[in-house]
Amino acid sequence: MLIDTYGRVATDLRVSLTDRCNLRCSYCMPEEGLQWLSKSTLLTDDEIVRLVHIAVTTLGITEVRFTGGEPLLRPGLVGIVERCAALEPRPRLSLTTNGIGLKRTATALKAAGLDRVNVSLDTLRPDVFKTLTRRDRHHDVIDGLRAARDAGLTPVKVNTVLMPGLNEDEAPELLAWAVEHAYELRFIEQMPLDAQHGWKRDGMITADDILESLRTRFDLVPEGGQARGSAPAERWLVDGGPHKVGVIASVTRPFCSACDRTRLTADGQVRTCLFAREETDLRGALRSGAPDEEIARIWRAAMWGKKAGSGLDDPEFLQPQRPMSAIGG
Repeated sequence: MLIDTYGRVATDLRVSLTDRCNLRCSYCMPEEGLQWLSKSTLLTDDEIVRLVHIAVTTLGITEVRFTGGEPLLRPGLVGIVERCAALEPRPRLSLTTNGIGLKRTATALKAAGLDRVNVSLDTLRPDVFKTLTRRDRHHDVIDGLRAARDAGLTPVKVNTVLMPGLNEDEAPELLAWAVEHAYELRFIEQMPLDAQHGWKRDGMITADDILESLRTRFDLVPEGGQARGSAPAERWLVDGGPHKVGVIASVTRPFCSACDRTRLTADGQVRTCLFAREETDLRGALRSGAPDEEIARIWRAAMWGKKAGSGLDDPEFLQPQRPMSAIGG
């Protein structure tokens, strides 16, 4: 079990497969890209599967999410999914992706054992997409979403970040589109994880702003019947249901007290929080020949030291040195 000093138990593992991405979203990285991790520092497919095996069979992990960067850029992705799906007990497997490449891989990923996907899409307007991502790939994301739904990688969740002056007026339009196509839309407040360290609290689109915009067109009622638990998104029924919309308000409505996540970077570092400034090395232990029991001990010790919160409400908050693409979403 991965428990911390505040009694929280981590059962959800986020595994970054690469720090590379084929988009250049303005809230994530500069147009010219970043200095990528060297290939020799990245965990191999075998190392990833071994760490997931330890997490699932020894440490109580029940959910594994593959992230990046863009995980579809990982050549061995389908094989990694297949091997993790064969573990006992079988974890629930999901993938966070920008959707480019899903059209050609969704069926294979489903056959390998992937359960569902989260796809990032911030706008329905191709011109705005090109401005936000600095790439003309909007049609590829739309095609990827359709392929994921058709392959049965459901529920297909769509993650959207609203940015001032670009897409802040699109919330109702996006929700109407998501309802029409049976996708579950989740708005995410912009977080201080950009490589440029240009994030500013003043002027960001907040959860309250998003809900106010949505209510100009839809009747939203808080989801009832089940506790939110450790889920990051607060959810509302849209016009009485069954469709739902979520808002992840990491900045203005933090949910740290119920956090159940542990994170593994593409180069084998354990992170206790998206906003942590400390990491614990597992790659070194792996490559030095440490047995599974020792790796599990190191992982437990890292999670035991997890802080009470992200620190976002602290005036002295400092962004992590790594950007989101190198941490894993």
